[in-house]
Amino acid sequence: MNTVSTWMTPELESFRDAVRRFVNLEIVPHQEKWKKQQHVDRSVWNKAGEMGMLLADISDEYGGSGGTFAHQCVVFEELATAGDSCFGIHVHAIVAHYLNNQGTEAQKKKYLPQLASGEMVAAIAMSEPSAGSDLKGIRSTAIKKGDDYVLNGSKTFISNGYLADLILVVCKTDPDAGSKGVSLLLLETKDCPGFKVGRILEKIGQKGQDTCELFFDNVRVPQENILGGVEGKGFAQLMTELPYERTILGVGGVAVIERALRLTIEYTRERKAFGQPLIEMQNTRFVLAEIKTEATIARTFIDRCIVDMIEGRMDAELASMAKYWISDLQCKVIDQCLQLFGGYGYMLEYPIAQMYVDARVQKIYGGANEIMKEIIARSL
Repeated sequence: MNTVSTWMTPELESFRDAVRRFVNLEIVPHQEKWKKQQHVDRSVWNKAGEMGMLLADISDEYGGSGGTFAHQCVVFEELATAGDSCFGIHVHAIVAHYLNNQGTEAQKKKYLPQLASGEMVAAIAMSEPSAGSDLKGIRSTAIKKGDDYVLNGSKTFISNGYLADLILVVCKTDPDAGSKGVSLLLLETKDCPGFKVGRILEKIGQKGQDTCELFFDNVRVPQENILGGVEGKGFAQLMTELPYERTILGVGGVAVIERALRLTIEYTRERKAFGQPLIEMQNTRFVLAEIKTEATIARTFIDRCIVDMIEGRMDAELASMAKYWISDLQCKVIDQCLQLFGGYGYMLEYPIAQMYVDARVQKIYGGANEIMKEIIARSL
């Protein structure tokens, strides 16, 4: 791709070079090991913290790198470009933004520096066995008793669940109040009676990402760990912060699309059939021409979204458009590219095959694409 993003600057290019070196040294060589053990090595979080890429867009007042959303996008793009499917930095950054934008000053000062350094790994626990995109259907409860909340329930499909030191739990502090009874609770997992991490779930892709079940059995959490200090604000906090998550899914999706196109062009130039390179055949050229056009449109769109995020005007509708359209396109493009690889495209030793199984969940997590369309439809 020859498109130059409007939000890039010389300073960001230097940051990109540093991130790329880190990713190539500390992330890429360990992918197979992490897939086999189903989680990254705990030490990589500390190394990434030292490098300054965990909370790149959080103020240095709270231990972050003091950059903008553009800095964090550089991190997401470089991980996607390198083919990483293990390192759960995206969820970590999402939790940091809940804290930064919705937390009390005491909560920010306590947790953000530890997230920035990698001393703490963060997860967010939304989905339950009987509630996914419909967050109003959650059953986990946190009932106030004395100076604590007593948390009961279970969660599933929790990214970073195995290694998490801090979990932002979506729960009901008033089960009879509907959406107004939902709160977000900050749970520290170390030495936490009643908290249990279940099995790391077997997925068709992203096997190195520690996606887990979590169980809470009369877990006591201090009152001051309600995000923002006031219960019943959880649903509003979720609606405010979900556009960040959905935009970064779009950012990674475009980077993967661009990588798939690049790898496929390289392969079709080298692979011959009927005495000529595949890229010389009209069908191949037309397919690649269509993909390059769509990739260019996606890049232009996501660059606009990134600028909107930087300038603070991103809304739920546009973020939903980015999440659903780019993830749909990502799956479509990878499928088309895999087809051009022929039988080799079905072999996991080829990156395009790994990209194929890793991409499918993009249309599900962060809010299923059907929910994204409903959000968009409400703005009509």
